[in-house]
Amino acid sequence: MRRRDFIAVLGGAAIAWPWETRAQQAGRTYRLGVLLPLPRDAPVNVAFLEEFRRNGFIEGQNLEIEWRAYWQHVDLISQYAAELVGARVDVITAIADEAIRAAQQATKTIPIVGMVDDMLGSGIVKSLARPDGNTTGVSILAIDLDGKRQDILIEALPGLRRLAAFADVNDSAAKLDALQEAARAHNVELSIYRIASGEEIAPAIDKAHALGATALNILASPLLWANRQLIMDRAAALHLPTMHIFPEEAEEGAFAAYGPRLGRLFVEAMPQQIIKLFRGVKVADIPVEQPTKFELVINLKTAKAIGVTVLPALLLRADKLIE
Repeated sequence: MRRRDFIAVLGGAAIAWPWETRAQQAGRTYRLGVLLPLPRDAPVNVAFLEEFRRNGFIEGQNLEIEWRAYWQHVDLISQYAAELVGARVDVITAIADEAIRAAQQATKTIPIVGMVDDMLGSGIVKSLARPDGNTTGVSILAIDLDGKRQDILIEALPGLRRLAAFADVNDSAAKLDALQEAARAHNVELSIYRIASGEEIAPAIDKAHALGATALNILASPLLWANRQLIMDRAAALHLPTMHIFPEEAEEGAFAAYGPRLGRLFVEAMPQQIIKLFRGVKVADIPVEQPTKFELVINLKTAKAIGVTVLPALLLRADKLIE
């Protein structure tokens, strides 16, 4: 190809390239409103912010962040959402149904990037491919895997007769009833503890243990995730194996986890969606992301510490073993 033809091709390609691939506007400061469970210095949030830096959005230069951490003040979520709108941010990012809905109630025009179990099933969007209104984001599909995690935990602990599930206070009764029915099919008695605050977690674990539960299934909840270390520590002290949602939780010390990687969804996918909005892409042109890979991680160090022997068949199925 001749040089001038090659340059012409490049010029045509530049015109055709989608808007999101172009650099941010020179001299502009972008404003991000954050409505998340944990404070900004939490490691996962530090990684989240680093993704913006890697893409040229640097706090103090061309990026300003309004951060509202609600895990200790769930009752203030609506107030926090209103404050972010009042701060005239360009995009709001929120995690959990309550936070996303509070943001939606606070603004119909500022784009919202959210993460929740099921964006479509919960009615937050009406289309995954072309989200309506001002909201897009990520579905983690945790509810679809609740039964699978329970089955894995029962399989991992032959002779299990009493199991406790920890759920968010806002979880639907139908979802929890389905788990109880599935447990009964395995001749396992399932007790469900609906948690409304962090202060309730340790007493609930103690109660479950006192009533004979020998394992815990930790369901999807920003509150429970924010208190995961408390759960792991208390359960380990009582020699209770725990099953969690994100593989990273087993890497942090939980007995086991099965689901999508939080890092892929929160640290990578959500910042990229926000950056596209910064660069002028419309919400409807940013599809809701869903995980396509689910990992089973078993922490053998934790298993040994609490006296659990994992069956060879389950070890073979695991995507990763922590030794």
